[in-house]
Amino acid sequence: MKANYRVILFLILFTGLECSYAQQANTLKLWYTAPAADWNEALPIGNGRLAAMVFGNPITENIQLNESTLWAGGPHRNDNPRAKESLSNIRQLIFEEDYDQAHGIANRDFISKTSHGMPYETVGNLRLNFKDQENYTNYYRELDIENAMNTTMYSVNGVEFKREVFTSFTDEVIVMRLTANKEAQISFTATMDRPEPAKVRLFTENSDVLVMTGFGSDNKNKRLPEEAEPVEGEVEFDARIKIVPEGGEIVSTASELKVTNANSVMLYISVATNFVDYNDVSADAHMKAADYLAKASSKRYDQLLSRHSNFYQKYFNRVSLHLGSTDAAKNPTDVRIKEFSTG
Repeated sequence: MKANYRVILFLILFTGLECSYAQQANTLKLWYTAPAADWNEALPIGNGRLAAMVFGNPITENIQLNESTLWAGGPHRNDNPRAKESLSNIRQLIFEEDYDQAHGIANRDFISKTSHGMPYETVGNLRLNFKDQENYTNYYRELDIENAMNTTMYSVNGVEFKREVFTSFTDEVIVMRLTANKEAQISFTATMDRPEPAKVRLFTENSDVLVMTGFGSDNKNKRLPEEAEPVEGEVEFDARIKIVPEGGEIVSTASELKVTNANSVMLYISVATNFVDYNDVSADAHMKAADYLAKASSKRYDQLLSRHSNFYQKYFNRVSLHLGSTDAAKNPTDVRIKEFSTG
């Protein structure tokens, strides 16, 4: 979570700089002149339920996927059954100012013996491995905060490539469009993975959909006694990506999709879990994810973008704030971070 603070800090700083002139100058951007060196430099997008970190690598793009209800463990009770009977004793000890004994009993009888809470988990990574992109130049990537859009641009051998990514507020999918200014230039393979010790099932459907399914991990807090049983992972997830090329060819293997010589490509990324509420994981994750995907992929890119932007800007444009500007605004975000303490 600490790594998020840097992103949040600069979101705050940028929304405080020339906010009232955003539509004219469009200054509300985090931008870089190189791919993300690590997770801290990846750019975040999200709609409250579904989110991603976009690394912007021309050769091996990584879209790290997150869904708000994917946690380790599952529904369980973590209350200590001795708490109720000890409460009056602890109160009396406090009245008598015997705080040490009250503290000891509270530690013994109030603190859970089964769970101290479950950790949030990532869905995993969508990895796009591009062909013949090693010698790229004119690299630029940004997070446009005014429009909730991530864009990566670069050139290879005179061909200009562009990737646009947003997490739709209205259609509940991540939308990614790949374009080039010359025909038949886009070739890549797509696959997914999830960090160990996760066990997932990875497969393709109908030659154009890649699916990864699995469960959140079992979890036991390290502070609990050895005899405490881990809480079984019961949150099931379904992550699926539909790839629609314009021109070229798409073929599937058991665990990846391969696009060759496309003019442009649309990717629709859907994730859902079986979570209903804190005590119920009976939803159908596969049906939910497939339904989001079917509805979104029936729409054109301009329709999806317009619906997303109109919804987002209705809230974003309610407030503006101008605190002035400095020459630092001319620098990429990584340079601003490095120079923040001295500038």
